[in-house]
Formats: sequence, structure tokens, C-alpha cells
Amino acid sequence: MDLSDISINEAKEIQSRLSQKLVIGGKPDKINNVAGVDVAYINKENIALCVVVIFSYPALELLSVNYNHDTVTYPYIPGLLYLREGPIILKAFENIKIQPDIVIFDGHGIAHPRRFGLASHIGLNLNLPAIGCAKSFLYGSYEEPAKKKGSSSTLYDEYNKPAGVVLRSRENVKPVFISPGHLVGIDESVEIVMNCLARYRIPEPLRFADIEVNRYKKKLLMNF
Repeated sequence: MDLSDISINEAKEIQSRLSQKLVIGGKPDKINNVAGVDVAYINKENIALCVVVIFSYPALELLSVNYNHDTVTYPYIPGLLYLREGPIILKAFENIKIQPDIVIFDGHGIAHPRRFGLASHIGLNLNLPAIGCAKSFLYGSYEEPAKKKGSSSTLYDEYNKPAGVVLRSRENVKPVFISPGHLVGIDESVEIVMNCLARYRIPEPLRFADIEVNRYKKKLLMNF
């Protein structure tokens, strides 16, 4: 089925159904590397760009960078990011040469109205442990964590069930919103993200993926 043919109601039903297949809890017995994924757009050409970077863990040494781009077929709709970005991300993972032990996404996992954000969608599709580490709030309720680095508060869904953690990843900056996507637990997701932090608000794999996808975008724009 062409993704552009999926209605909003159908897309939401797919999310609700697939969320029942998620495994939330624990973490891999051994984590040797971690991937970061970011997506950017060339809006005029309706093209999505995806970069997957892989770092050693916990040393955080860069191991590989993979670039991909393709035409976007689905509009941006909050809560349905998997239909817009999912295809290009899955395509990018077809070409990576190092299998990541865990993947961190600039998006949400189960901290989502249907407990099935982008990290859950890709994690389930690839059968890989996946974490959502979003820079902005999407869903649920929480108390603002203290200003000190490492301070956190629980992110609750509408049924008052924990769906993630609001983490102050650096002192006196806006928090990030962490939630497990698949094959990892809430506490374990926070632990892994914390171990991937350096001097910045965003974990290093995501920060570097963001840098590289914008560099890739500038390169492609020269050809349009």
C-alpha cells in the first residue's frame, strides 16, 4: 500500500494495534555500540534526508556514518511521524554495515497518545532495542524536574501510567523527553541516554547525526 493512501484514522488504528506487540523492559545483555538517527528535509523538492551514525558504547567513539535520501509521500501530522519518516529511516538501515545494539531516535517511544511513536515503530520493524529522546513535549503530564543536571521526573500517560522520563540532561537547559520504544525499559532508557551525554543537552549520537544530516542537506542543495 502506498503510504499516501493511508487515512489518519487508519494510521492511528495501525499504531494502536501494533503497540500491543511492543516489549518494554530490560536492555541488551551487552551494549557495544549505539546508533543515533536524524532526519531533515528539502521541502521545496519534497525530499527527506536520513543519517544513521554509530558510536561505540560507552566510549562514544564514532564508528560509521550512513546517508540516505528519498521522496517524502506523507504530510507532517503530529503523532503520525512514522508515516512520514519511517520509510526513509528503514531504507537507511538497509545499508548500514554495523548492526547497532541499541538505537536512539529524535522522537518518542511509548510517550505517545497510542503508545507507539517513531522509536516504537522503527524498533518493532527492525526488532532492535530503541529509545526515543525528544527535544520537545508531545503527550502526557509531568512535573518540571530540578535545574541540576541529572534531575528527572516521571512522564505519565492519561491513565497515570509511567510512559517515560523528563530528564535535565544539562544544568539550566530545557529537559529532554525520554521514553522506551521497544525491547528496553524506562529506567534503562534513561541510563543509556545519560551514558551518551557529553557537554551538550542532546546525547552524542543524536547530536552528531543532526550535524551530519545538515551537512548532507547542504551538499544535496548544491545539486538542485
